[in-house]
Amino acid sequence: MAEITTEETRETRETEGPEGPVRAEAVEGAQGAAVRVDERALDEAVRFTSDLIRIDTTNRGAGDCREREAAEYVAAALGEAGIEPVLLEKEPGRTNVVARVPGTDPGAPALLVHGHLDVVPADPAEWSVHPFSGEVRDGVVWGRGAVDMKNTDAMVLSVVRAWARAGARPPCDIVLAFTADEEDRAWTGAAFLAEEHPGLFEGCRYAIGESGAYTFHADGGLRLYPVAAGERGTAWLKLTARGRAGHGSKPNQANAVTRLAEALARIGRHRWPVRLSPVVHAALVEIAALHGVEADPGAPGFDVDALLEELGSASRLLASTVRNSSNPTMLDAGYKVNVIPGAAVGHVDGRVVPGGEEEFRTTLDELTGPHVEWEYYQRGRALQAPLGTPLFARMQEALERFDPGGHVVPFCMSGGTDANQFSRLGIDCYGFAPLKLPADFDYQALFHGVDERVPCDALHFGVRVLDHFLMERGPAGRFEEA
Repeated sequence: MAEITTEETRETRETEGPEGPVRAEAVEGAQGAAVRVDERALDEAVRFTSDLIRIDTTNRGAGDCREREAAEYVAAALGEAGIEPVLLEKEPGRTNVVARVPGTDPGAPALLVHGHLDVVPADPAEWSVHPFSGEVRDGVVWGRGAVDMKNTDAMVLSVVRAWARAGARPPCDIVLAFTADEEDRAWTGAAFLAEEHPGLFEGCRYAIGESGAYTFHADGGLRLYPVAAGERGTAWLKLTARGRAGHGSKPNQANAVTRLAEALARIGRHRWPVRLSPVVHAALVEIAALHGVEADPGAPGFDVDALLEELGSASRLLASTVRNSSNPTMLDAGYKVNVIPGAAVGHVDGRVVPGGEEEFRTTLDELTGPHVEWEYYQRGRALQAPLGTPLFARMQEALERFDPGGHVVPFCMSGGTDANQFSRLGIDCYGFAPLKLPADFDYQALFHGVDERVPCDALHFGVRVLDHFLMERGPAGRFEEA
C-alpha cells in the first residue's frame, strides 16, 4: 500500500494489487497507513446487492427457506479474493458462511462482521418491480433484501475484496459471518453457529451487524446517524385457550375462541409503563440536545411522552424502545363454522426492554387470565453494549468523516437481530451498516415493506465508511484504550 503522510488528504492513487494496477480513493488521517477503495469495489457493492436479491431466499418460517445458493455465491466471492470460507449447515440447504481475514496484530481482539442471507416474503402483485429482480433503475437497486440486508452483505464483500486487490490487511482479525434463518428463529443460523461452532469466533470481543448507521432525516434538516448499542429482547408467545367443544347453535360459556379473543384484546390494549435502559436514556439526552431541548430522564416526574412530542420526527427512533410491547399477530381456531372448538391458539409478538423481563412475565400471567395458557415460542434476551468507548468513537469518526454535517447518536433497536445469538459468546454487538440516504427516502418503512430499494450512492458511502472504520483504528490499531 502506498503511504500518504499529509495530515488530512483525499486523493486518487494507483497501487499495484495482485490483479495489476488499481485506481483507488485514498483517505488519510493521522494514523499513518492509507485506506483506499477502488472504483471496482463501488461497482461490486451494487452488483453483489443486485445478484443476491435475484437469489430468492424467502424465509416463510417453520424451516421453509433455503439459503444455500446465496451462501455459495458469497463463498465464491470470498474465494476469488483468497479468503477461505467455511460453509456450515444444521439442516440441508440452510447454509451459513464463515471466514476469517487475518489482521496484522495477532494480539488484538478480533471483530465479528455479520449479516444474514434470508429475507421475509414479498408479494410481486404489490410491488412496482418484481421483488426478486434486483433491478437497477435510475441509480437505485430494487428488490427484497435491498435494505434488509443483502445490501450490507454486498458492501462487506466488496470491502474485503478491495483489500485483497490492494494487498492490505486490517489491524486485527475480521471474522465474517453470513447467516441463515435470521428472519425466523436463527435456529439453523446464528444460534447454530454460536452453540455448535463457537471456535470460529475465537478472540471476537466486538461485533457489528444490521440496523444502524443510516441517515435519519429529522425535523429542521437535522441528519442523524443512529448507531445501535442495544436491542429489546424478543418474546414471541403462543397462547392456547381451552374450553368445551360443542354445537355452534348452543349457548357455551366455556368457548375457547371467546376466551382467547378476550385475552388477546387485553394484551393488545395494555399500556406498558416506561422503563428506560441506559442506552435509551443516553439517546433521549443526545437527540434532545441536538433539537435544543434539555432533557433529564432521571428527574422526578419526567414525562417521556411529552419529550417525544417535542422531538417530532426523531421520536420514531425512540418511541418503541421506552417500554415493553405486546402485539397480537396470529389466530388459529376451529375447522367448521357451526362447531365450537375445544381449543384456540393465538400468537403475540412481545418485545422486552433491558430489565423488563420479570415485569413482562407477571403482566402476561395477569392479562391472559385463568383459561389461557401462554409459552415462549421464541425468546431472546435484551441487549446493551457500552457507550463512551474507543470503538463507539471510531464508528462516530468514520461516519462523520464522510458526512461532516451528520450527527451520530446511540439508539436501541425495537426488534432483535443475530446479535442476540452472538452475544452469548461474550461479544458486545452494535448495529453498524452505514448508508447515506436522501431526505425523501423513508428507510425504516422499507424494512419488510413493499418496494424495498437502496440508492447506489448509499452503497458507495457504506463501502467507504466500512473500509475506513475497519482499517483505521487509533493507537495500536485497536478498538480498546492503548
